[in-house]
Amino acid sequence: MIDRIYIAHCKEDEALAQGLARAFWAVELESFSSLYKKARAFSLAERMRFGIRQSDCVIIILTQKGAASPEVNQEIGLAVGMDQLIIPLVENGVQIPVLINHLQPISFYRKSYEDAVGEVIQNIRQLTRLEWLKLKCPYCGEEMTQYITPEEEVDRALLKRTKLETLCSYCERVISLDPRTFGPII
Repeated sequence: MIDRIYIAHCKEDEALAQGLARAFWAVELESFSSLYKKARAFSLAERMRFGIRQSDCVIIILTQKGAASPEVNQEIGLAVGMDQLIIPLVENGVQIPVLINHLQPISFYRKSYEDAVGEVIQNIRQLTRLEWLKLKCPYCGEEMTQYITPEEEVDRALLKRTKLETLCSYCERVISLDPRTFGPII
C-alpha cells in the first residue's frame, strides 16, 4: 500500500515538485521533500533520511539541473540503499543516473508536465487503492472529500481529452477537473 511519497528534486525544480505534491494531495497521498519549508530546525541530510525512510515510494524529478544536483543524487543513493520503490520522472533528453538507469522512467516535456503527473498517479493507482479525492471548490472556496472517479472513467476522459465533472457539496456548482491531476479547471 502506498500512502506516503518522497519527492526528490533540486531547488530549481521546486515548482514541478509542488505541482506533483498538489496532485498527490488531491488523491489523498501524503508527500515529503527535504526542500519544503517544513522542519527547518533539522539539517537537509536529516530531512532527506527521515522523508525517504518514512515513505512508501520515492519519485525522483530529473531535469538537467536535477540530474547534476549532488543532493538529488544523494537522495537517489539513499532510496536505493533503503530498497525503496523508485519512480523516475525524467525530462526529455536527460540522462538517468547509473544507480537507477535500469528503471522504466516516466518522461516529460515542460509544456506537458501534467501528462507525466497523470501517468505517475495512474501507475500508483495500479499498485495501491486510491479511494478519496480531496479538492477545494474554485467557486465557494470550501474544501471537500469525495469518492475518487473510477479508473475506467478517468481513462476514458484521458483518451477523449475531456474533463471530469463533479459537484460541489456546498454551493452545488459543477466543477470541471483535469483527469491527469484531479485539479479544478476554471
